[in-house]
Parts: sequence; structure tokens; C-alpha cells
Amino acid sequence: MTLNIETPALLFSATSLILLAYTNRFLTIAQIVRGLKKTYDEKENKSILLEIKNLNLRLTLIRYMQLFGVLSLFLSVFAMLVLFIDMQIIGIYFFGASLLCLLISLGISFWEISISVTALRVHLSDLLDSKKE
Repeated sequence: MTLNIETPALLFSATSLILLAYTNRFLTIAQIVRGLKKTYDEKENKSILLEIKNLNLRLTLIRYMQLFGVLSLFLSVFAMLVLFIDMQIIGIYFFGASLLCLLISLGISFWEISISVTALRVHLSDLLDSKKE
């Protein structure tokens, strides 16, 4: 089995865009947490505290998404370096590891999105319940 040096390079654009999306998510959630913290300090509402805890979990997941995304990119570059010095087997293993890291990152992303959707459904159910009354 042979692996061309161009194959690991294919991950660059995809991984860069994914990392940009992860960073945007992180910044948006961090801004929401800051606003909720200010509101909590003023009102000390327990539901706000629960929402902050949920967002904190999501921030942690995003950090791991970013970690595995960067690790994927790093291993891909390392695979290219190893392939450049004509070490096929080691290059294949590094590229495989980079793909695995990318899969882990995407899996964690799916988990974080699921948490987000569940939280939004809770908000919507509160809204729908108040309209019924």
C-alpha cells in the first residue's frame, strides 16, 4: 500500500474550516455565558445557573473538539513529513491517526450539537407551555 504526500494535504482545508467553526461556536457561547453570569449576579435565578452549567459543559466539549482537530492537522503534517523522507509505513500510520483524531473531533461535535438541541427544546417547551395557559 502506498500513500502519496498529497493525500494528507487534503485534510488541510477541511480541518481549517472545521477549526474556524469550532472557534466561532466557542466565542458565541463564551459571550452568552458572560451575559448570563451578569444576569445571575443580579437575580440569582436557579434556572440561569443550570443554563450556565450546560453551557460550561458545551465549552469543555468544544475545547476537546478543537484539541482533536488540531491534533489531526498536526498528525497530517507529520505524515507528510515522514512521507517526504520516504518512510511509507510510518506515514500511513500517522495519516491513519490523523483521520482517527478528526473522527473523534467530529463525534464530540455531534455530542455538543445534541446538547444544544436538547437545551433549545427545553426553552421551546417552556414557551409552548406558557401559551397553553
